[in-house]
Amino acid sequence: MKSLKNKFFVGLAATCLLASTGVYAQTGNATTTTPAAPMEHGKNMEKMQQRMQAGMEKHRAQLHDKLKLTAQQEPAWKTFTEATQPHHPGALQDRQAEHKAMMAMSTPARMEKMLEHAKDRLSRMQHHLDALKTFYAVLTPEQQKIFDDSHAHMRGAMKMHTQERLQERLQEDRQQRMRSRMPEGGLTPPPGAKKS
Repeated sequence: MKSLKNKFFVGLAATCLLASTGVYAQTGNATTTTPAAPMEHGKNMEKMQQRMQAGMEKHRAQLHDKLKLTAQQEPAWKTFTEATQPHHPGALQDRQAEHKAMMAMSTPARMEKMLEHAKDRLSRMQHHLDALKTFYAVLTPEQQKIFDDSHAHMRGAMKMHTQERLQERLQEDRQQRMRSRMPEGGLTPPPGAKKS
């Protein structure tokens, strides 16, 4: 059972890390692309976060219905869901500005900043785990089984979504590289080619 919980949180952390580092990875290419590219990416990231939030809320509503919580268990559910809300610090523009500031830092200073972010994510994960353990303890064995099955299914869905998103990002990166290599005005015919 511990292994299942650990896998769930590793998957959740990977998804959060992917979402949070996507902005850093993509805005690093902003100097070689058109000004609209980072803005478009920012909109895509916001949409992705909204979809993830909507998916999380839907999953929680379904889980709540499946668990058939008693009136005594409801306060523990409320505490659990509040403690495990997704964390999106600051607006996207703030994160992009922070990334730009980090790029101006020395490599050791930038690494220290990245380590601070990693420690912050680990601290939030520990907080989520503590809330999970507290809630899990008030469930009956039958409810715990439902909870475990539900999160195993969610982990699989998250893994599939992450893989799909990575494939989309690779495709976007390929297209972006192709656009950045193409001269303004499109392709020009090779020397000596007939014009039609």
